[in-house]
Amino acid sequence: MILQVAARLFSALGYDGTSSGQIAEAAGLSPDVLREEFGGKRELYLAVLDRAYLAERESLEAALKGFVPSTPEETAAVIHRIVDHYIDYCLVHPETPALRMHRWLADAGDLVEPEREYMKPLMDLVSMVIDAAAEAGHVGPDVDLRYIMWTLMWSVNGFLMGGVLNRDGGFGGAEDPVTLRWFRTNLHRTVHRAAGLPGPPA
Repeated sequence: MILQVAARLFSALGYDGTSSGQIAEAAGLSPDVLREEFGGKRELYLAVLDRAYLAERESLEAALKGFVPSTPEETAAVIHRIVDHYIDYCLVHPETPALRMHRWLADAGDLVEPEREYMKPLMDLVSMVIDAAAEAGHVGPDVDLRYIMWTLMWSVNGFLMGGVLNRDGGFGGAEDPVTLRWFRTNLHRTVHRAAGLPGPPA
């Protein structure tokens, strides 16, 4: 309960914009109880990130389970599965892109642990699959799949947090099924072509 409340506030206001008092009030607790259970705001923030990381890792492991890119076509299938997994995961867990966007905008700048502790293991997990594909020659020698995965993450986070300018001149986001479908299709095409994958985009 406390972690859910803290995650909601940190994702909405950022670490720097959220106080321990706000979290305690939203959770219906006294600040003393909050301190006794979690320590200070820093410890609570790291607990929120740890909880989010474990949930995302479990989901990613399930998505990649059994996928061995032994052919170029299987590599394409794995990479497209990663695209859909990240979009779908963030739709269900909107605090994930929100927390990351705050971090990228220099929120909690005095904390250096999150990227090393939580982002690197996730990218390493993906890299175990895509690096093998690169070594097998399923993508061109000038293709950096890790940067393509970062581009995927930046694109999804930006879309979910800010939306896109539609053809009619208005902004749309994930709440609009047509816009979401358009975004997903174009992201698949972008990743497919950037990686030089075989066959048509998924």
